[in-house]
Amino acid sequence: MMGKGSVNHNTRAFTAKNVNKERSRDNVEFCHSDIKEVYHNLFDEALERYNAKQKRCDRKIDDYYEKIRRGKQEKLFYEVIFQIGNKDDMNVQSNEGQLAKEILCEFMEQFQKRNPNLFVFSSHLHMDEQTPHIHIDFVPFIRNSKRGLDTRVSLKGALAEQGFKGGTRGMTEWNEWIEAEKQELSKVMGRHGVQWKQLGTHNKHLSVLDFEKQERQKEVAELEQTISGSKEELSSILHQQITAGQETEQIRKEGEAIRQEVSELSATNLLLKEQTETLAEDKEKLLSENEKLEKQQKKLQQEINKMVQSKEVMERNIHAYDEDMKWQLAEPGALMSAKNYRDKKALPLVEKLKEVVKNLTIKCVQLTEQGNKLTAKVDGQKKRISRLTDKVMEQSDIIDRLQERVADLGRLERYLGREQIQSIVERSKAIEQAERAIKCPKRAFEMSQ
Repeated sequence: MMGKGSVNHNTRAFTAKNVNKERSRDNVEFCHSDIKEVYHNLFDEALERYNAKQKRCDRKIDDYYEKIRRGKQEKLFYEVIFQIGNKDDMNVQSNEGQLAKEILCEFMEQFQKRNPNLFVFSSHLHMDEQTPHIHIDFVPFIRNSKRGLDTRVSLKGALAEQGFKGGTRGMTEWNEWIEAEKQELSKVMGRHGVQWKQLGTHNKHLSVLDFEKQERQKEVAELEQTISGSKEELSSILHQQITAGQETEQIRKEGEAIRQEVSELSATNLLLKEQTETLAEDKEKLLSENEKLEKQQKKLQQEINKMVQSKEVMERNIHAYDEDMKWQLAEPGALMSAKNYRDKKALPLVEKLKEVVKNLTIKCVQLTEQGNKLTAKVDGQKKRISRLTDKVMEQSDIIDRLQERVADLGRLERYLGREQIQSIVERSKAIEQAERAIKCPKRAFEMSQ
């Protein structure tokens, strides 16, 4: 019979229900090659010659195997099954079954030689089912073709080159070739003392073929069931991956928000620290200047006290200027001339008074200047104190806002948990490191060098 062709079934890559696994060791593998490699070996040179002749790129063939697989004119390969007798007269567990195995093996030995245009890449004799039978999978090809590749796939052409021309619907090339192979098989049977009981038609044996077909359909159904389960499992895995991806994206966004919040808090903390340091320095300067101002005020107070004392002394001694003889202009003598009186009495007293007035004037000017300077310093100090007070109030506002953010982070930590927050922060750090590594790969490489 002509089979659909299932290499996995023939090689027992999977085991059908009608197969006895314990007897699979008795099976015979004549050959088994990868069909893609077979196509490369058979047609690559012809494909290269064909493409070299094409002037249009759309007519070139990239992969001849894929072209045949997707096409409808030819099959990738064909399978034929040969069997002697049935499960009643050639059962595998009987002596006749072992004889059938010997006959089929001898038949297969000359198969490739008889069919040079049918490249056999897989052939297996099965002894783990009810009746011994052999599966032969082959790629039919022709050479010196005038159309397409000069060496290409063609069942009809291959059989024609081997001498099977066909001509009628009942006697096609395939039917002629099958009859010829049956004759070859009958010759081997004859050498082993087995006679071919020709019934004139193969219709009576269709029950065996139907059984094979039914078993193949079961195998296909099992495979489809397996594929369906695998698809459902794959769909579940993909759904889980999508869900995990969405959760990861959500966590990444939350981590990004927290990272941004942490970054802002860090910047605020840094600014607050700098402002606190500046405020502390200003405070130290203010204290120092206050100390100097206090010293200056004490000194000024001492000066004022001196001035007060001088005033009191002056007030106490004011009568001295009126009564003390050294500040009185003496009466001129009876014999003293006006010039002598002027030179000896009046002018010395005037000079003394001038000296006193000069000293007092200088002292008053100095005290006035010192008073003005101290007043200016006090005003400047008041302004600086006002500015520092404003800074302290601003700093208090910043501290209040910072405490609110700390409270928000505390709420977030209570809601998500400390471990979750720590995990998000670690992921954020890893993302930042990855971003920095992507942005500065060259610099990192140079540094590592």
